[in-house]
Amino acid sequence: MQKTVTLNRHGRIAVLTIDNPPVNAISPEVTAGIGAAFDAFEADRSFAALLIHCAGRTFVAGADIEAFNRPDFSAQPFISMLTRVEQADRLVVAVLHGTALGGGMELALGCHYRVAVPRTRVAFPEITLGVLPGGLGTQRVPRLAGAEFALDMMLSGRMVDAQTALKAGLIDDIIDGEPLQVGLDYVNALFDRKVSPRRSSEIDISVNAKSLPPDFFANKHEEMMRTRKAYPAASAIVEAVEAAMTLPFAQGVAVEARLFESCRLSPQSKALRHLFFAERQAAKIPGLPKDIALRPIKKVGIVGAGTMGGGIAMNFANAGITTFVVEAAQEALDRGLGKVRANYEASAAKGKLTAEQVEQRMALIRGTLDYGDLTECDLVIEAVFESLALKKQVCAKLGQVCKPGAIIATNTSTLDVDVLAEASGRPADVVGMHFFSPANVMRLLEVVRGAKTAPDVLATVMKLAGTIKKVAVVSGVCYGFIGNRMAEAYGREVDFLLMEGASPAQIDAAIEAIGMAMGPCRMFDMAGIDVVAKVVIERASSGDLPADPCYRAVVMKLYQQGQLGQKSGAGYYRYEGRKPVTNPEMDRICQALAEEHGIARRTDISNEEIVERLLYPMMNEAAVILEEGIAYRPGDIDVVWVAGYGFPDHQGGPVFMADTIGLPVIAERLAHYAKVRGDDFGYWSVSKLLSRFASEGQRLSDWRPD
Repeated sequence: MQKTVTLNRHGRIAVLTIDNPPVNAISPEVTAGIGAAFDAFEADRSFAALLIHCAGRTFVAGADIEAFNRPDFSAQPFISMLTRVEQADRLVVAVLHGTALGGGMELALGCHYRVAVPRTRVAFPEITLGVLPGGLGTQRVPRLAGAEFALDMMLSGRMVDAQTALKAGLIDDIIDGEPLQVGLDYVNALFDRKVSPRRSSEIDISVNAKSLPPDFFANKHEEMMRTRKAYPAASAIVEAVEAAMTLPFAQGVAVEARLFESCRLSPQSKALRHLFFAERQAAKIPGLPKDIALRPIKKVGIVGAGTMGGGIAMNFANAGITTFVVEAAQEALDRGLGKVRANYEASAAKGKLTAEQVEQRMALIRGTLDYGDLTECDLVIEAVFESLALKKQVCAKLGQVCKPGAIIATNTSTLDVDVLAEASGRPADVVGMHFFSPANVMRLLEVVRGAKTAPDVLATVMKLAGTIKKVAVVSGVCYGFIGNRMAEAYGREVDFLLMEGASPAQIDAAIEAIGMAMGPCRMFDMAGIDVVAKVVIERASSGDLPADPCYRAVVMKLYQQGQLGQKSGAGYYRYEGRKPVTNPEMDRICQALAEEHGIARRTDISNEEIVERLLYPMMNEAAVILEEGIAYRPGDIDVVWVAGYGFPDHQGGPVFMADTIGLPVIAERLAHYAKVRGDDFGYWSVSKLLSRFASEGQRLSDWRPD
């Protein structure tokens, strides 16, 4: 086995090289290797200095996150190694390239000097995993760059470029060239200057500390409790940086160690680490060869210039891909492209784009009324109205005009992709690409594999998702795929609860209290009641609805009355601009529907009941989706809901949350609601998989296909 850490002589300089592809992550093995190499350096007094350098495309880009889950995990060996490095009596220098993230930057900060090549970027992204920088980062960065800069980096997790890091004092110089040679030349320059080892732990921070307002940390603590209460790592970072500014270094180190371990063991960090790995697993498609040849995608076509079509086009223009947008009428085309321009100009107004970038991206989006302009496209996505008849017609047209080998994709959110694929006449070229609204913002792309979708089509679209900065998850063909199939139970119970006496505000508040970005009533109003209702109508036309006269009765009544949500000024709520306020008509509608359908009105609906009735059927449906092979993995379901529906990441997704609650609890509560509400339509029937795992004490997250 190739050693991950080696020590080689370059004249009077010892070069410690970390070679742990793909990103040189710090693992217990790498830490031990650095320690052994450092032993050799210390033992050989003929070396005048040590240069820490990394092979490959990057410096150390963080820690091996998998190690955090080990029962015997300890950060102490890494911290002890960093302390030894800093206390060396000969120069220790780090040369940075690529990215220096988390533990990688902490390794560099333990060195006496740091030099970087120009395009280097550094960050402390630990907050995204629910922990704080646990390798003395919370103690060294404030000493070098000040408390405000340290908190900004650590609470945001954002990358900063080499120039910003230089100005802040995190690195000492930027020199262009091949990293190893840059490092060697820099060490020799330090020799010429006769510099001595310099240790960040010995920096006097009293002047910096006195420059802070007296209530600086108290205000930061209050802000974290108010805005990020669900993320304990945020408050822990503030506490650790405060310790750096107010305590001797050794005491600050002890505070950091205590807080890091507390965060690592927290349910929030476990949930975030679960999602970290789930996103990476979602990109791996069982059965696809790693070396499968991909279809080239240089030009893309979009059929439909509505809100969804325009948003989809923006994704490709943002990636520098020429995109043709086809509409049936000039007025609709102009309106759609106008909205795209407005979106870009709004970004420019916020400083996210320059005026030049707006024009460059608009130039890549070419509107047309002629399907013939799609003949040279490598991928064409239909984004027309959610009607099976209309989408079949469009797919048939695309099957005729698209060139051989072009991929035909449908953006349907609920319809049968196999039916649309057959309509094209070339089903092997067809795949579902379900973008989420707004398509230029939402991270999720549900990639729907049809029964006849060619393997290279699936592989190409998954790779393309990364190009347009989407998180892609593969789903099989069924009503609503993964996300909307589960959301059906969510929406169904919203309407039942409203008819029973809950208000939209109560339902939304109960769901938002567990961390959902937006409650269901606000979400449906934003999406458009007409959009939701037409999905119900489309399902009814295919004979796929339950034979329940109460099913989605509220949303259908709102639709019939023209109360379409934000777009019409009223829906579940009434709108003053975009601000939702109580819609007095809602209570009258729900009372009338309850009377019509014989539903007893209640005043004892608790927030706990709301959460159980909305989420537990979803979790049960997730188990059915796994049983049927619609999703490859439990983690794929969690990624869909976090990236596409605003499910709280600190809960890990609906499957992870179900395991946290306990499958026996979920099964018992489903049985309870079946008893008290009846189960004529199977709404509360516990799935075979969930029932079996509950009885066996297994976790749904551990499910694997047979």
